[in-house]
Amino acid sequence: MRAVSKQADSRVDMTTGAITPKLTSLAWPLVAGNLLQTFYNLADMFWVGRVSPEAVAAVSLMFPTSWMFVSVAMGLTAASVALVSQHVGAGNDREADNVVAQTLMITVAAGLTLATIGFTFREPLVTLVGARGQVYTDALAYIEVLFVAIPFTFLFFVFRAVLRGAGDTKTAMWLMVFSAGLNVILDPFFILGWGPFPEWGTRGAAVATLISRVLVALLGVAILLKGDWGVKLRLEDLRPDWPVMKKLVSIGYPATIDGAARSFAAVAMAALVARFGPIPTAAYGVGVRLMSVSWTVSGAVGQAAATGVGQNLGANTPDRAAEVTWKATAGTMVVLFGAGALMFAFPAQAMRIFIDDPGVVAEGVVFLRIIGPFLAFFGGLMVVQGGFRGAGDTLVAMALSFLSRWVLRIPLAVLLAYQGTVAFAGVSISGLGWGVTGLWWSWSASAIGSFVVGVLWFRLGRWREGVVEKESKPTTAD
Repeated sequence: MRAVSKQADSRVDMTTGAITPKLTSLAWPLVAGNLLQTFYNLADMFWVGRVSPEAVAAVSLMFPTSWMFVSVAMGLTAASVALVSQHVGAGNDREADNVVAQTLMITVAAGLTLATIGFTFREPLVTLVGARGQVYTDALAYIEVLFVAIPFTFLFFVFRAVLRGAGDTKTAMWLMVFSAGLNVILDPFFILGWGPFPEWGTRGAAVATLISRVLVALLGVAILLKGDWGVKLRLEDLRPDWPVMKKLVSIGYPATIDGAARSFAAVAMAALVARFGPIPTAAYGVGVRLMSVSWTVSGAVGQAAATGVGQNLGANTPDRAAEVTWKATAGTMVVLFGAGALMFAFPAQAMRIFIDDPGVVAEGVVFLRIIGPFLAFFGGLMVVQGGFRGAGDTLVAMALSFLSRWVLRIPLAVLLAYQGTVAFAGVSISGLGWGVTGLWWSWSASAIGSFVVGVLWFRLGRWREGVVEKESKPTTAD
């Protein structure tokens, strides 16, 4: 094992000591990083909103489109966290370093390929999502620069993942601070043309993103080359190790499919809500934004749990890996029960943070009071999925996402909301006609159902073998 430097003090070893404080040490930088990402997205929308409504519509349309491409990086990060954390837990730092190099090569290849495809077909892609007129022009100006940024975005995602697998979440958080801060500073200069800069509108927002992503990706690579933060990028490893690459792809592809399926589900749910008119649609948009705070917390804790599970499986302590997951799930649910109680008690006040329209606020109150009591189940499922991902069992994590969205939420939404016989996915469903309230209940019901299945599945323990080969630890008798 390599000597531990001063910088590596930020690396958290989840295989020994009290679990709860170490989970907290891992999770809080991830929560901060996720909140910074949310702030960065809001800042983009704030400055674009100073251009025109068409510019806002263009950026809003292109976000889920760009997410479809980024979902490939999600697969690579899930695979790298599983392998790096398990090698680190087993004390195989050299093998962890090799995973870093192999992940980097796949990332560069995937990023360049997707950027080329996206840029080549950018015009029909923008047309396909329904952009017309000035919205089309603004969307095209925005997305074609984002396609150039894809390889650098992938590099940063993987950089965060390999450090997280090694138990260091703080270094990536500080780079996120730098990236988001730089983006926020650059936005008004490129979007509105402050000072000597051109007034580029939506293109300016994408250029600010590109600059911040390029710089943070280069900094990330430099940190990995230095190797003082838990893992190291070794130049001699930058040649294909086909068994490791195959394992990265086999572990990662379910997470990629998972991300794409979630994007499609979000689009499908929005379309179902839109059929009830602009007021429920606006209430839904604000309500989901409020719910995203819970996803920020539970997603971060789920990532921390993945690291803890991976390290303990590498160390041949699967019981401790299970304890990490259960404690992370319980702690997250306690916090979200409190958040849900506030959401239930003060729904109108929460809605008015974003909008004052009485009709939207009234519908939002109904939405939040149906969602609030069950908010913890959404977060609990995300943490359990993190446990599966840390074990490298990304197929199960993907299956739980499909269960939540496509098996439960979307069919229940059709069943509960619409009156009479409704055709869905080639199947005729007799709707109960609850109206838009049925859509809100489909969210809560699917959260409870998928959480229960996730907990029972995790208790089966089939994830305990992990995905890396490791020697048995010597016993006292040995």
